Amino acid sequence: MKPLILLLSLLLAACGESPTGNQGPAMISAAEAGHLQTLQSLIAQGEPVDIEDACQWTPLMKAALNGHTEIVEALLEAGANLNAQDKGGYTPLMLAASNNHSTTVSLLLEHGAHIDHQEQSMGWTALIWAAKQGHTDTVQQLIMHGAQRGIQDFEGKSALDWAQANQHMEVVNLLMAAPQ
Repeated sequence: MKPLILLLSLLLAACGESPTGNQGPAMISAAEAGHLQTLQSLIAQGEPVDIEDACQWTPLMKAALNGHTEIVEALLEAGANLNAQDKGGYTPLMLAASNNHSTTVSLLLEHGAHIDHQEQSMGWTALIWAAKQGHTDTVQQLIMHGAQRGIQDFEGKSALDWAQANQHMEVVNLLMAAPQ
């Protein structure tokens, strides 16, 4: 397993099941699993759309992480906080971008997601995450929506630096061709 994927997996595991085996709020479980009917039923019953788990993950974050675009759309229509942050400063946009869910990324951006937000552990943006992982479609979406290419993380590396270091040449070419 790649180190970044392992790190994200460990972070997710730390915020998953409680010691009692409870998976957490039903709204979060439905969003994570992609169960649109269950989610819509919970919304209709007045369940809060921005409920958080122990790590401050919301249903929108879980849906974005898993690329459940229909769920993301339903949550946004119900008033979910588009720019909610977990304990590490990760947003739904960053989670979708880090997993190459370009359709979900586009939807979040169309609704006004903060494109250049930096998380708190490494200083990565959605663009840095996507470039580092070689997610060409997502990098393209982020560039089209005006992501700043020159933002540097806490190590002083930009999205272009990470794409070059990981030999993602298609992403390198996109970033080099993009306007400043």
